[in-house]
This record gives sequence, structure tokens and C-alpha cells, in this order.
Amino acid sequence: MASPTMIFVLRLCVLALVFGAIVWGTFRLMSSAQETAAVRRQVRSVGSFDTGRRERGASEAWGRLVALVERGGLSLADSNPDALRAKMIAAGFESPDAPRFYLLARLLLVIVLPVASIGVLLLSGIDVSVFRLYMTGLLAAAAALLGPTWYLRVRTAKRFTAITNGFPNCLDLMLVCVEAGLGMDAALDRVGREMAEAEPHVSQMLVRTTLHLRAGASREEALRRMGDLAGVDEVRAFCTLLIQSDRLGTSIAATLRIFAADMRERRRMRAEEKAHRLPVLISVPLIACMLPTMLGVLMLPAAIRVVRDLLPAMMGK
Repeated sequence: MASPTMIFVLRLCVLALVFGAIVWGTFRLMSSAQETAAVRRQVRSVGSFDTGRRERGASEAWGRLVALVERGGLSLADSNPDALRAKMIAAGFESPDAPRFYLLARLLLVIVLPVASIGVLLLSGIDVSVFRLYMTGLLAAAAALLGPTWYLRVRTAKRFTAITNGFPNCLDLMLVCVEAGLGMDAALDRVGREMAEAEPHVSQMLVRTTLHLRAGASREEALRRMGDLAGVDEVRAFCTLLIQSDRLGTSIAATLRIFAADMRERRRMRAEEKAHRLPVLISVPLIACMLPTMLGVLMLPAAIRVVRDLLPAMMGK
């Protein structure tokens, strides 16, 4: 018979072996996951050329369709092209043909969506009246007209939120680059390339500004263009501050440090404002859903007593 000490030692050895196998398997899984992620990043970087080619092909196809429609005699020019162009840029569509694509999409939706809705009703085998067909077509046409506008608003709001929340982090990296000895142009280029995955909207804005500088534009012109294309007040203020700092010859590092701290403070204040709005927003479902239930629970016993005891007594039974 084995002694209890030997059994205890064997158990410890088995547990140690199991623990070692689990640790080894975990490290193997982590290393394989890291290798897979690295391979995926390489494949994504290699495949970006094909993605760009596909996007250009789709844009060219839409351009040919727009040209064909306009050659047919239908003008896709808006009554206020500057305002529509500004809305498309704010939503992230910077192509010169984007307003015409938008108008063509709305035109196609106004025609296709009501026809499809009425066709589905007619083919469903249900007896429908003329009024129902008319209302279905009217609602479908209204949805086709308002849907693209709503999509632009949602996309614009998401883009503005992403730029507003991600710009302070980019400013911190830009401050590190400037204090390390890089110039302003090199810092914009470096931060734009480093933040491509974390903050794609801000990265695209900085890379575009770097390309404008390399194309021969002055720093003031490139910064003003970046502020106009971003459409965010914080970015416009940042560009104006850099232009003034460049004109006056003040330290760019000190300017970036002060502005980054100010933007972080504004982001904290926006978060506190949203947090203070939560009690007001929660009170609406609280009153609509929980208050009737609480009143029912509190009043139901009294109502039962009234029906069971008080009403028969009042009626003389």
C-alpha cells in the first residue's frame, strides 16, 4: 500500500503537469493568434490596392451611368450645388461627382421603390383597394425621398463624432513627434500613418493634408483646407491656431500642448453633460413603464377590498 505522503506527492505532480500543459497550450494559442493577426494585416495591406481599384471601378461605372442619364436630357444639377456639395463633404463623400450620384440615387429610388411596393401588393394575391395602392405608393415615394437625406445626416453625425473623439489622441501623438524633433509637416505625416487603424477619419484628414503640402500648397492653405473638409469646430480652431503660431513664430510644441489639454477638457465636459442627461432620459421609460405597474400593485388590494366588502355594504346586501 502506498503511503499518504506518496499519494499527496503524486497528486501534486499530476496537478503540476496539468497546470504546465494548460499554460503551454495558452501560450501556443496566443502566439498562433498573433501570427494570424500579422498575416491578416499583411494581406490587408497588400489587398488595399485591389480594394482601391474596385472602388475606382465602381466610381467610374456610376460616372458612366450619370453621363448616360444626362445625355438623355435629364439634368442632375441641384438648385443649390454649393450647399449640397458641402453636405456630401461633411458626410465623407469628397468625389466631385458625389452630388450627381446622390441625386441620381434619389431619382432611382423614387421610381423603383413605389413600383416595387405596388408590385408586391398586386402579386401577393390579397384583394387591395385603389386607396391602399395609392397610399402604399405615396409612402414608398416619401421613404425614397427622405431616406437618402436621413442617411447623409446619420453618416455626418457619426463622422463628426469620430473626428471629435479621436482628434485629441492624435494631438498627443503630434505633440510627442514635435517634441522629439520632427517638423510640423513630418509630424502630420507620421501621425496620419500611425493612426490609420485606430482613428481612420482623422488619419485620412491628416494624410490628405500631407499630400497637399507635398503637392506644393503652402502650409496655411493646406491647414485651411483641412479645417474646411473636416467640418468640425475643434479642427478649424486647431488649424487657425497653427496658422497664427506659424505667422508669429511661437513654439508649436507649446501650442499643441495647450490645445490638446483644452480639447481633453472639452471631451470630459461633453461626457459629463451626457452623464447628467441620463436621469432625465431614464425618467421617461420609468414613468411610462414602471409607474403604472407600481400603481396597480399598490391599488389592487384596496380595489379588491372595496369590491368585496364596501360595495355590498353600500348596496345593503
